Amino acid sequence: MSTAVDNDVDLSDIHLFDIETLIDPWDAYTRLRDNAPVFYVPEMNIHVVTRYELLMQAARDTETFSSGFGEFMNGARMQYFNAAPPEVQAELIKASEGMFAPVDTLLTADMPTHKKYRSQVDRVFTAGNVRKMEPYINEIIKDTIDAFIDADGPVDFMQAFAFPVPLRIIGDRLGVEPEDREFFNDAATVAAAGLRLTMPDHQEGIRRAKVMVQLQNYMVELVHKRREEPKDDMATILGQVELEDEQRPLNDPELWSIMNQFLVAGHETTTSTFGWGMLELCKHPEVQEEIRGDKKMVRTFVEEALRLEAPVQGLPRVVTKDTELGGYPLKAGDLIMLRYGAANRDERQFECPVDLDVHRKNAGSQLAFGTGIHHCVGAPLARQELNLGFPALLDRMKNFRLAPGKPAPKAEPSFILRNLPELWIEFDRR
Repeated sequence: MSTAVDNDVDLSDIHLFDIETLIDPWDAYTRLRDNAPVFYVPEMNIHVVTRYELLMQAARDTETFSSGFGEFMNGARMQYFNAAPPEVQAELIKASEGMFAPVDTLLTADMPTHKKYRSQVDRVFTAGNVRKMEPYINEIIKDTIDAFIDADGPVDFMQAFAFPVPLRIIGDRLGVEPEDREFFNDAATVAAAGLRLTMPDHQEGIRRAKVMVQLQNYMVELVHKRREEPKDDMATILGQVELEDEQRPLNDPELWSIMNQFLVAGHETTTSTFGWGMLELCKHPEVQEEIRGDKKMVRTFVEEALRLEAPVQGLPRVVTKDTELGGYPLKAGDLIMLRYGAANRDERQFECPVDLDVHRKNAGSQLAFGTGIHHCVGAPLARQELNLGFPALLDRMKNFRLAPGKPAPKAEPSFILRNLPELWIEFDRR
């Protein structure tokens, strides 16, 4: 293994993208930060960056470290297709008929292409727009709590609260009609599943392909409908976009690319942070009492939850020219991964980084939403949901604790995301 640190530490036992390491990566992250902050993973042919300072350096140098990694992501999806028997491949091709070819718009686009699209969607989630949504978000949170607060026995917090709240909000913001929410909820789960490591069986894979085509058609048709019947939603805004340099509206593949990215980013990351944050409250009952009723401390708690369990653990970059990073040589065409989850626990940046500290002064410098030109456009909305959701939970309930006799909370392995599929808790009403 190549390393940017000149020492004799043996790191051959680190298999960063094995399932067990993805579930519990923290020891591996620490060893890599200390001994090989840029670390080559041969089975993925990727160089992983784990130190905060080096990650920031790469993220800011967009000319050397390109976000044009769409081809890599498409190649990862093709591995599932190529591993399927010929008859299944035929069914997958049929199920995917009509799916648009991928378009680089936001996440996988560099400047000036990125700015062309980003400037059009930034206004959807401005701080002012998000503030106006506070009463609406509070109402959804209240209704969701009402639905499970009188439960007789343990509650799966993920299904009862963490999943439905962000999904309802992003669905409404996109413009999903109330009668279509059941379809949308399933389709949103399918969309995020593509970023996980665990592969579905073939029949489920075929079903997911069909659902993605249905979702694509639904969202694009929704934009076309909003051009005739505008409302206060993202579908309307995207339908009104006029690309200045080309004097044209967004075409259907561009519309789908943008809406699909908002869909996954708008619910999956917030859902994960609600789950990991609740787990931290269960592990630290004293924190429940300390932050209850204190909005400023809740905000720090939210940043700490994002820091400790970054919902997006990492994203790739493509090296555009021969260079070095922290003394580690890289060649044009190399693929690196900015591992936010590792950088967020870098002791060089955060004192006692494994500890939940609701008094941490620099908690807001965590990188769960990325940094630079690709800082998550939906971050203001995600923070709003989290900063309203946790106070509401703490105001109406107390003594959150893990439910005995239920499965222990365990991360679902994913190459990109870090989510908690279930979290069984008990609580007392206040």
